[in-house]
Amino acid sequence: MSRTTHFVLYDDQCPMCTFQMRVVTWLDWFNVTTLVPMSDPREREIAPSLTPEALSAAMHCVTRTGRIYRGARCIRYIGMRMPLLVPLALILWIPGVIWIAEKVYAWVSRNRYILSRVFGCKEACAVLPPRERRNEKDVHAVSGKL
Repeated sequence: MSRTTHFVLYDDQCPMCTFQMRVVTWLDWFNVTTLVPMSDPREREIAPSLTPEALSAAMHCVTRTGRIYRGARCIRYIGMRMPLLVPLALILWIPGVIWIAEKVYAWVSRNRYILSRVFGCKEACAVLPPRERRNEKDVHAVSGKL
């Protein structure tokens, strides 16, 4: 498995999560992340220590070195690597802010299916096309050979 990028694991059954990952593909100018849906069989290879419950509760970033960041800390980590997200990531480094962000993230995560319906994330996904990225094509090609 290539470790040239950071892997972001997310719930591909959630319209809100899927929409957010589409946004990330457009913000990730330097292709520092590879998005992996939790339904992908490779997720066990990428993060064997994560349970299905943990994966469905929050997005996770598995860094090139194998360290795992969850929820708001995942956003902070990948945000520092994407120019347009750096201001948000810097705010998350202010003392105490990450604690609040984790609480907000947990609430949103618990209510994401309701919020998806309220905000029409499924329709938004239809408007925002996915961006073809070389690193995800490479990962899909590798998974086809497994």
